[in-house]
Amino acid sequence: MRQSQTPRREASPSDAELVERALMRDEAAVRVILKANNRRLYRLARGILRNDHEAEDVVQETYVRAFTHLADFRGASSLATWLSRIAMNEALGRLRRQRPGVELNTLPKDSLEAEIIPFPLTPAADDPEKSMARREIQTVVEAAIDELPELFRLVFIARIVEGMSVEETADTLELRPETVKTRLHRARAMLRDNVEKKIGPLVMEAFPFAGRRCDSLTEAVLKRLGYP
Repeated sequence: MRQSQTPRREASPSDAELVERALMRDEAAVRVILKANNRRLYRLARGILRNDHEAEDVVQETYVRAFTHLADFRGASSLATWLSRIAMNEALGRLRRQRPGVELNTLPKDSLEAEIIPFPLTPAADDPEKSMARREIQTVVEAAIDELPELFRLVFIARIVEGMSVEETADTLELRPETVKTRLHRARAMLRDNVEKKIGPLVMEAFPFAGRRCDSLTEAVLKRLGYP
């Protein structure tokens, strides 16, 4: 009796394959690159500029610059890291123009080779009270992240918000892994203190139970008690 074979899952294309196809104007490959990196580039740019619209502009400019110089990509680092450095340089450049004379933590100018932040919370469409509470907490957390000093904010966003490894964060930000760990520890401590100060008034409104949920429970109890 012939055993059924488990269908093989198609392997994801490598960076080199995607770059080669993109250089040949393969739209599907370009879409794969964009979708794989949109969120990361947005969050990194947003972490530097703390402005949603400017972060989106930076992501667009990053892709324009990257695809214009795509033939320069040599694979010394991953494509995601290469794009991240371009985005960070673009964002830091904008920040310098906005704040001339201010010394910023920057990346090397030649680091071409070298999507606060909206958190994906699923809204409860049938529970507006819970949705509102989530939005309020999200706003508090985003504001607290925005208030972190830049050196710590970028590490926190890379490691915690974007989920990058210590090694990838170190490679992207051009830091030692030990520095990444130290800055993340400091960022967490500062964020915890900041959130605790901001969230106090919201705690009194935790676990909301009103609106449709409250009405539904009331009707269910009345029905069980025999009321028409």
